Amino acid sequence: MQVDDIRVFIPSKDYETSKSFYKALGFKMDYVSDDLSLFENGDCFFFLQRFYNHDLANNLVLQLSVLDIHEAYERIKSLQGFDFKYNPIQEERWGKVIFLWGPSGELWQITEFTGN
Repeated sequence: MQVDDIRVFIPSKDYETSKSFYKALGFKMDYVSDDLSLFENGDCFFFLQRFYNHDLANNLVLQLSVLDIHEAYERIKSLQGFDFKYNPIQEERWGKVIFLWGPSGELWQITEFTGN
C-alpha cells in the first residue's frame, strides 16, 4: 500500500461558526455538501463536518506544521468573535509550538520544527 494523503474529519459544535473560524485562520473552503466542507492551505487538507460528539472533539489533537510560527501566532492573535483559546509560543527541544483549541474543543498543535 502506497499512501499519498490522509485527511481528518473534524467535528463542529456549530458548523457555521467553525467554517468562519477556519476561513479566518487562513484556510480556503470548498463546498462538499450541506454537512461537509473541505478546507485547504497549500497542499494540506481537512474536512469539517456538521457532526458533534463532545468526547471526540475534546480528545481530538491535530498537528499543523508551519514554516513561520511567529506569522501563525500573529494570525491567531488577530482572530476576533470566536470562542477559542490558545497558548503563547513555547520552545520545545524539537521546535516551537502554539496550542490552539478551536470552537468545538479540538486541539491544534501548531508547530515550527527545527532541524535538530
